Amino acid sequence: MELRVLNYFLMIAREENITRAANLLHISQPTLSRQIANLEEELGTKLFVRQSHKITLTEDGMLLRRRAEEMRQLSDKIKDELSSDKTELSGNISIGSGEFRGMNELSDIIVSFHKKYPLVTFNIQSGNAKDINFGIEQGLLDMGVMIEPVDTTKYDFARFSQMESWGILIRNDSPLSKKIYITAKDLKDQALIMSHSQQMQNEINHWFGRYAKSIEFVSTYNLLYNSAILVKRGLGSALSLNLEAKYDDVTFVPLKPALTYNSVLAWKADETSSRTVSTFIEFAKKYLESISKD
Repeated sequence: MELRVLNYFLMIAREENITRAANLLHISQPTLSRQIANLEEELGTKLFVRQSHKITLTEDGMLLRRRAEEMRQLSDKIKDELSSDKTELSGNISIGSGEFRGMNELSDIIVSFHKKYPLVTFNIQSGNAKDINFGIEQGLLDMGVMIEPVDTTKYDFARFSQMESWGILIRNDSPLSKKIYITAKDLKDQALIMSHSQQMQNEINHWFGRYAKSIEFVSTYNLLYNSAILVKRGLGSALSLNLEAKYDDVTFVPLKPALTYNSVLAWKADETSSRTVSTFIEFAKKYLESISKD
């Protein structure tokens, strides 16, 4: 399976028309049709549903599109790393992150690093823990911001100094919004919105203790912003990390007893990285070490 043929496939999937895709690829329509037929034969499945005026992807075709896009992204990353200037540091660094306060320190690191190495660019991808782990494992991300505990058999990491603290995001007109902190008893019989991370759900259920069975979860989320809108509209209150973000008509109140975690910048252990990525990792480690000593 050649990357060239996968690029042909992606063009047809985008245009939903073989003739138009062939024109954009500067090849003949019969040649393109033959390449796709060969690809379907090689994979042993139909990739397209052919109709009179357009073609659409089958379920297998949709799966291949996701994987082909990942392969093309990885190919572009390899080219960028190998063609970067060997004298002055350059290239792109891809970092995945969820919604964490640790992003404040990571932003400072990126700004300082870019001032020193202005030819280096950054690709910041937002996602949940599953997305970030997948991206690192597939080589699509160089590193990611994660919550401890971290699998030390897979990753090396540097710890951010700011703690990640859980609390409740609640409407301003709720009596609970006036409290200094929220206890498990306060949330008994309340409609709650929760992260869909199983690890976080287990931690929260443990925090609720004997009140866990009386808690009603009405929705889950992977990133908080859309759920903050649901809170504002009255669906329920959201259990979330304190992101120091401001949302209209809602208030963040911390939990008691406090539920806190460390966030870390993690990368694959025992893996050779590009000179640019390796330099950034060492820069980040020294930066965070200097903060911890202050």
